Amino acid sequence: MNSSYAKRIAQLHKELGIPEDYAAQRKLNLQYEPDTLIPIENDIFSRLQQLTVEAASCWNKMREAAKQDDVIISVVSAFRSVDYQADIIRRKLTAGQSIEQVLAVSAAPGYSEHHTGRCLDLTTLHCKPLEEEFENTTAFEWLTKNAKNFGFSLSYPRNNPHRVVYEPWHWLFN
Repeated sequence: MNSSYAKRIAQLHKELGIPEDYAAQRKLNLQYEPDTLIPIENDIFSRLQQLTVEAASCWNKMREAAKQDDVIISVVSAFRSVDYQADIIRRKLTAGQSIEQVLAVSAAPGYSEHHTGRCLDLTTLHCKPLEEEFENTTAFEWLTKNAKNFGFSLSYPRNNPHRVVYEPWHWLFN
């Protein structure tokens, strides 16, 4: 499975114009899709989201703990398949963005932590989703102090070694 998966990813990268040395340059590991996912809730766009069983359990506990502290944390996105990630990139390329512009804000298919079913993009009330302003919210402050207690960590802080833009909304279950 691993070699066929890697070949599939390499073919997608070739099709999308992603440089062959993308993973090495970004210091990113290939991310595999899990065998089992469970529904967690609808996101802020009313799309049903999924995580692995363990990540879902810890997410539910974390969300409830935040709620007990009067902090509302909502899901923007969770599991994304390799195919969905490729479609995101295709749409951005079709809209006129260069592959370099796209890869500055979106991981290449096969390298998104969302593929693992252990990653969440989060937001809160009165905050535009997927915007840096999330760092100025009580939800981000709460996550910074408490997420580690539930197994979650911020993947892309400022000046991260992966050359991914700062994403205060992106949290990975380790």
